[in-house]
Amino acid sequence: MSDPVLLCYCTCPDVASAQKLAEALVGEHLAACVNRIPAVASTYRWKGEVVTDSEELLLIKTTAARFPALKERLVALHPYELPELIAVSVTDGHHPYLDWVRDPG
Repeated sequence: MSDPVLLCYCTCPDVASAQKLAEALVGEHLAACVNRIPAVASTYRWKGEVVTDSEELLLIKTTAARFPALKERLVALHPYELPELIAVSVTDGHHPYLDWVRDPG
């Protein structure tokens, strides 16, 4: 059976940290592709306060086999005390693209 593809979500406080993470994850072969979506408005509760921030959202394409190493590296590089990292299984898609995510070359 082929390695399941994951779509991972991660927010970053600014362009520089988002770019650094994207380049590290792709450059170290932990992700096939990372999309950066700027100016995401996030509202959340942190340390008893409701906070709204502008962030960059990363959409990270990887596989289940690479996810543990990706998670370790992302947490090590991320500037947040508690980085968001949510992985969602991809159940279907354009099969040639999913094959590329599995082996981007």
